[in-house]
Amino acid sequence: MSLLSTDRSPGTKLALAIFIGFLLSFPLFTVWLLVYDRQQQSEFARSSIAEGWGGPQVIAGPTLVIPYRATTSETVTENGQQVTRSRQVQRELTLSPEIADLSTEVRPERRARSIYEVVVYDSRVRGRARFAMPADLSQLAVAVADMDLTRAELRFGLTDPRGLGANPRIRVGGRTLRLQPGGGSGATGGRGFFAWLDAGALAGQPILVDFEYEFRGNGSLSLAPQAGDTRWRVHSAWPHPSFQGSFLPSDRTVTADGFNAVYRVGNLALGQSLVSTGAPGAAPPPPVVTDEYGPRGATPPGGQLAQIDLVQPVDLYSQVNRATKYGFLFIGFTFLAFLMFDVIGGVRVSGVEYLLVGAGLVLFFVLLLAFAEVIGFAPAYLVAAGAIAALNTAYSAAVLKSWRRAAFIGALLAGLYAVLYVLLSLEAYSLLIGSLMLFVALAAVMYVTRNLNWGGRTDDPETVETPVTTA
Repeated sequence: MSLLSTDRSPGTKLALAIFIGFLLSFPLFTVWLLVYDRQQQSEFARSSIAEGWGGPQVIAGPTLVIPYRATTSETVTENGQQVTRSRQVQRELTLSPEIADLSTEVRPERRARSIYEVVVYDSRVRGRARFAMPADLSQLAVAVADMDLTRAELRFGLTDPRGLGANPRIRVGGRTLRLQPGGGSGATGGRGFFAWLDAGALAGQPILVDFEYEFRGNGSLSLAPQAGDTRWRVHSAWPHPSFQGSFLPSDRTVTADGFNAVYRVGNLALGQSLVSTGAPGAAPPPPVVTDEYGPRGATPPGGQLAQIDLVQPVDLYSQVNRATKYGFLFIGFTFLAFLMFDVIGGVRVSGVEYLLVGAGLVLFFVLLLAFAEVIGFAPAYLVAAGAIAALNTAYSAAVLKSWRRAAFIGALLAGLYAVLYVLLSLEAYSLLIGSLMLFVALAAVMYVTRNLNWGGRTDDPETVETPVTTA
């Protein structure tokens, strides 16, 4: 029997609708790939807009690094005998501040190219840190006499130094230090800047460091806390922050005019000592920097960042992607309505008509993506939904031979598009609402078709002929 034939049993018509729905899964999957491709192009365009401005930034420091001499022993074999030799090596003592108090102002700015937009920012950091020589250096086998305090380095970390402002200012004891590129901090992969410092005063009293610098970045701003007591205050005019990372602010306020956040992190929460030793020049891996498209880079020791993302309130690609996943729901409900008109109402619907209506439903998601990139998601949804609902309603009037029946199809599509918009808005309840819709639809079909003979055969005993037997 041909698929295009209209002389079919109800069961065959159901199988035909399911088969055409399966065929439509291929263009639906292609639409999903199209959304993914456009999302990747958008990310590339955003990266090119922000190129040279500065990437997602992680700041760290200051830390004080003091070179010292250490004696190591090694055992070697010479002429068949074990010989122990001692030699002096150069190592670095890294000292984190007892207290680091930072204040950061983040000034966001939208930058656009064609239909793509990215959020960049200028930021200013002011702060003070206090260093003191620990009393338990002997436990690290380090003596003050072995230290070269005149060659100490005060290091600051910044993951993308391209965004660093022109005039960072670092003062110790009222004296401004001359800065050098590089050095950085382990939490930022060794990138940043440093200053030479004569740390001889550490032997007797704490060193107070005042610092102020500006930098640019985009997407997110993070702090890698390292002090015994880190206090970080952040203020910005951006009204849509997302607080991420290993530490959340102890106090925060978010309004339409911006946000304020206060972090308080101790080294006990970090799980690390204020003093560490190691070979000079050893650079740990770079930190994790995340945005709405996922993580970038590797994880620093412990992966401990206080991170603030300047997120866009509406990510149209993720919304279109989620809408596409409900494509089968649209096809299923619409085909079900046509099937009921076919098997219950007596209106013949051919396979080609199923296919054309389904193609219109798939086209909705393409229109939604195309318009959303230009006019935004909500207006694009209204335009695409109205166009496809009107198109399928007009076509249904010809297929079902009645504008009254076509009005039912139009109302069904309008309801489905309205429900889908609610599902996209209420992400937490989308599964619940979708499953309830399927339950109601299944119950309605079971009720309407409770007396339907899907096989098309007559099984009424009164109509079955009884064979006559003769004695």
